[in-house]
Amino acid sequence: MPRRVFVKENALERGPLKVPFFVENDFTRKKCSVCGDYFWTQDPDVDNCGDAPCTHYTFIGNPPTSRRLSLSETRKRFLKFFEKNGHAVIDPYPVIARWRDDLYVTIASIIDFQPYVTEGIIPPPANPLVISQPCLRFEDIDKVGPTAGRHLTIFEMGGHHAFNYPDKTVYWKDQTVRLHHRFATEELGIRSDLVTYKEGIWSGGGSAGRDFETCINGLEVSTLVFMMYKVLDGKFVELPIKTVDTGYGMERWCWLSQGSLSGFHAVYGRVLDGILKIAGVSMDKKLLRESVKHSALMGTADLQTARQKVAKLVGMDAKSLEEALAPVEKAYAIADYTKALTFMLAEGVVPSNVREGYLARLLARRALRFLSDLGIEDKLPNVIERQLRYWSGDFTHLLEMRDEILKMLDIETKKYKETLDRGRALVRRVARTKRRIPKDKLVEFYDSHGLLPELVQRIAGAEGVRVEIPSEFYAKVAERHQKAVPLEEKPVVKKLREAVADLPPTHTLYYDDPYLKEFGALVFCTIGDKYVVLDQTAFYSGGGGQLADRGKITSRGLAAKVTDVQRIGNVIVHSIRGKAPKPGQRITGEIDWDRRKSLMRHHTSTHILLGAARRVLGEHVWQAGAQKGTKTSRLDISHYRHLSQSEIEKIERLANSVVQLNVPVRTSWMPRQEAERKYGFRLYQGGVVPGKDIRVVNIGDWDVEACGGTHCVRTGEIGLIKIISATRIQEGVERLTFSAGMPALDFVQSTSRTLADIASALNVPVEDVAKSVTQFIAQLGESKRELKRLLKEKAKYEASALLSKAPTTKGLKVVTHSTSKEGVDELIEMAKDIVREEEKSVAALFRVDKSVQAIVIAGKGALKRGIKADKLASEIGRILGGSGGGEPSFGQAGGKDVTKVQKAISAFKNSVKRQLGR
Repeated sequence: MPRRVFVKENALERGPLKVPFFVENDFTRKKCSVCGDYFWTQDPDVDNCGDAPCTHYTFIGNPPTSRRLSLSETRKRFLKFFEKNGHAVIDPYPVIARWRDDLYVTIASIIDFQPYVTEGIIPPPANPLVISQPCLRFEDIDKVGPTAGRHLTIFEMGGHHAFNYPDKTVYWKDQTVRLHHRFATEELGIRSDLVTYKEGIWSGGGSAGRDFETCINGLEVSTLVFMMYKVLDGKFVELPIKTVDTGYGMERWCWLSQGSLSGFHAVYGRVLDGILKIAGVSMDKKLLRESVKHSALMGTADLQTARQKVAKLVGMDAKSLEEALAPVEKAYAIADYTKALTFMLAEGVVPSNVREGYLARLLARRALRFLSDLGIEDKLPNVIERQLRYWSGDFTHLLEMRDEILKMLDIETKKYKETLDRGRALVRRVARTKRRIPKDKLVEFYDSHGLLPELVQRIAGAEGVRVEIPSEFYAKVAERHQKAVPLEEKPVVKKLREAVADLPPTHTLYYDDPYLKEFGALVFCTIGDKYVVLDQTAFYSGGGGQLADRGKITSRGLAAKVTDVQRIGNVIVHSIRGKAPKPGQRITGEIDWDRRKSLMRHHTSTHILLGAARRVLGEHVWQAGAQKGTKTSRLDISHYRHLSQSEIEKIERLANSVVQLNVPVRTSWMPRQEAERKYGFRLYQGGVVPGKDIRVVNIGDWDVEACGGTHCVRTGEIGLIKIISATRIQEGVERLTFSAGMPALDFVQSTSRTLADIASALNVPVEDVAKSVTQFIAQLGESKRELKRLLKEKAKYEASALLSKAPTTKGLKVVTHSTSKEGVDELIEMAKDIVREEEKSVAALFRVDKSVQAIVIAGKGALKRGIKADKLASEIGRILGGSGGGEPSFGQAGGKDVTKVQKAISAFKNSVKRQLGR
């Protein structure tokens, strides 16, 4: 493998990107008179790069292809052409990038093969290959609709890829261009001189290289990237494998072949027609045809400025153009967003506030907003049904998830409506304290409360507060959630990594025999008398939520406790407490077997429970986290609502049936590509597993996962799985806390003892406990209600007594009372009774304990005389060393100085006199 070479970015930009094909076919390199980019063309009269907005679309109503193609036909012709030209057709990967730890969604076809194929870790599934990959991109979400089909959140990227190794070249730049040109001209019948090749640089998914952006009649249809570099810390690092990474926009080629009013008309057909029909949206086809020619401008500036430019070109004012096009553009966006939602939810994404769930929720709420704008918010299920029927012919898995998709969206719609109801009051509160609401606050409103900025703008505007929604708001918000944030390496791990960098890999005996309790090994090195590295070890290093082993190592009569074990690359480092052995010594390692045995049972139980949850709740269930302990463990699963007791019991029963069947648990190392081909991406339930080969744990036909943990050999060894609780830890994620083996039996017995104790206390048989407790709770509730009634009567009686003793000041009863017996709630009731009985009264009631709380109330007659309870409470609070306030009719105060109660009472009376004196 060649050494890494760091290359400055400007080194990629030097010199023309020239290939023999251009020379042979009389292509000329020119500089675009508009954007300044260099491009290759056969047309001597052309002075622009051929990409909008440097030129307008000339294919609308005048397609350059020999025939019109649907998206399905475009895909088939693309795949067949490259198959005829020596490429193996590869099935598309999921749109959720489960095999990546840096991305949540598949943003390009090359993502399927990064980093393992592109960096030479594993061979490609074929070489060369061709694929049509459904992709998701959110950076253009705000442009979907206004650009008439140029930008989409979900699209198919056709990619023909060749992986060139140092000792074997498949094909490179020239053949890539030749194949592309033949597809355009021979397969689709496009005139050769209409195709231009614009030079550029592409970077994405961690890789980069020079590229050609190919344009026909104003529409960029393909990008041909010659990927040579890895992006590392902002620099380009030369890769040993040079990859042909092409991206053919299937939807754009389809649109080009039809020359339709928009890309949405070409791609969505009857789905779009249905949305327009149920919304009652009519189209001015002549206006659409003229405006779409310049619609690429809508992706180059903020929408308002861009709309003005397009309006000028079509000869009308911007406001009129906006009014005419907005409903149609919203219908376009609904078609795109709901298709993307359908694909995401079909792969088990649950709308939430985290990871890919955040992106699904963003799409759902944006779609609901546009549906609401068109007056058809309740039609989301109808639109989703249309999408499922329309796309399931090519993507059969969609219909299999129909019921789960509709359930999830029904719940998400209800949550959206609840958010709107809560949000209106929140926005009004904020708006009343500010002159303008800044961008950061808009982001907070959306991220923390789910409030769309347009809603904030509308509500705040009614309060006279100005709100400007930043251009590409949704794209910027989504960008923060498209990529996984890597965990920062701890300083101690970094230090250990440097210390073991030159050591050979540790042989992992726990994979050879997970039941090995004792072993011999040679000490390779010690690090600061706190860490020991051996040539081989049976101590499991932790991972996948399973805790590391503990135990001891002995050498020459000296023993040291092993307190932790961690894997640093391929080296296992043991943390010890005690005297460290010296390098070169032989040691005996002894595992804390009871601990390991319990961890193994809990780990295998996690896999079993996950399989059970998926069968009970649906195929959308994925592992969202796990932690295996010795007494209890937890499994976090994706689900759209809190689990019912019935569902918990079904999962538990199903899991224990697998235990009773005593199913073999088989582990094997498999090449990554072979494992993915055989088992699919459900392998990565516990997250991405690195490496060329991955360890696959297979529990019969129940569950298969890539997993590095230690497991039982058969499920029967677990004995018992008991779910202790199910809690919602965040939206879209349920946590199952459970025990396995003897700890599960301990929990059952402990629960039985508790139940027996309750039965004894109630003096009933165990089987009657539930009935007796229900009766007891009912009686207790009745007693509480009776007590509350008596307290109200008592408060009324005491209020009358206080009024009878209270002095009259200028025709107003002034009541004061200090107590340590009644609670604040009782004092409030008493105060209300005072002013109900006598409207011309004002009262201050004090509760004195370790601190003082005061209730101040003014009757209707007192209010008419100018009494303000909030002012009185404020003065009382100040005297007591605290604070007070409220409303004119009712105030509260508090303070810590219990010695000042009488002073506060005197001040209250004097203040009443002053207020009356006005």
